[in-house]
Amino acid sequence: MELATFDLLRATEGRQVLREATEAYGHVGDLALGTRLRAAGHPPDLVAAAIGQVALRRRAAAKLGADAGAMYFLPDALEQATRAGVSAHRAERLQALGPRTLVDLGCGIGADLVAFARAGLDVHGVELDPVRAAMARENLAALGLPGTIEVADATTVDTSSYDVAFVDPARRDGRGRTFDPSAFSPPWPFVETLLAGHGVAKVLPGIAHDLVPEGVEAEWVSERGDLVEACLWGRAFAGTGRRATVLGRHGRATLTEADAPEDVPVDDPGEWWYEPDDAVIRAGLVTAVAALTGGWLVDPHIAYVSSARCVTTPYARAFRVVEELPYREKQLRAALRARDVGTLTVKKRGVSVVPEVLVKRLRLTGSVTATVILTRVQGEGRAYLVEPVSAHRASA
Repeated sequence: MELATFDLLRATEGRQVLREATEAYGHVGDLALGTRLRAAGHPPDLVAAAIGQVALRRRAAAKLGADAGAMYFLPDALEQATRAGVSAHRAERLQALGPRTLVDLGCGIGADLVAFARAGLDVHGVELDPVRAAMARENLAALGLPGTIEVADATTVDTSSYDVAFVDPARRDGRGRTFDPSAFSPPWPFVETLLAGHGVAKVLPGIAHDLVPEGVEAEWVSERGDLVEACLWGRAFAGTGRRATVLGRHGRATLTEADAPEDVPVDDPGEWWYEPDDAVIRAGLVTAVAALTGGWLVDPHIAYVSSARCVTTPYARAFRVVEELPYREKQLRAALRARDVGTLTVKKRGVSVVPEVLVKRLRLTGSVTATVILTRVQGEGRAYLVEPVSAHRASA
């Protein structure tokens, strides 16, 4: 989108076209809607931009909730935007640490600025793209939030007058999305410099532990079962080395290295099986789940925990072990057919099995729904029929 088009979109006529497009969207096709709006005398570029914005707002609602209906987006900026619950957690944590002023270096369309401003921080956004900068400014205003935006190269900004320098590096290169930190924008050395002081950086959840600078805290965050980001807290804010934060219906739950014993027993599965949340796994805190459940590992290299007790915990999903089944495919098929299994969920870890392919090959036709875990137990491939345990059935 060109800046001139966005200027039209947020002007009086553009807001009218947006309202009309919003009311009609979903009731008629895009082609018919565009024809109707152009027939009413609205410029074709404005009509196309308005319909595009309505579609993006619908998509954004899953990430940003009700705010999305008043905001402006670009497709790739929306893709990089943080979920509202996750950005609120980060902003609330910063608020509790005491900073008052924050600069967002490469603020995009301002999704994180919204959360920081709502938490009471005095925010300033820096964005090289004039269209994104204009959208960020408009988005803050549309939600009634204070803040300033400037168009500039984030790497040239003096951050010394701010209590926090936040950065969410763009993770795209000329070929599309990249997982290589050396290709981030701003570049990784710039991010490391910020983290040596009052910097906070949102990064990919798959970031390697050895990339985290010394003295910096790495926090992996999941929401509603999805691992969504890692946040690096600079030396001024670090409270531990590694942290796992789980956001869900229970609220917010956090584990750190202090919760994870180094020495945990390894043994065959007991009556209860635990699948740790992905944030816990990425943070390397699986042994904390073992400590919380009074359990042990089933293999020193596999992120599964077993226990003799069923314990309610936000950090892992619990399963009751029904029985061990044959691990080899032919014998496993026979065992499942003998139990009238027709719908099968395969969970696996540490074995070279593609669940979807295996389910198709098993050709089950029964009436029972079942879950099977395929994994290594002390180095040996094993299969277990398990029953997922809902939270209300578990007891501490």
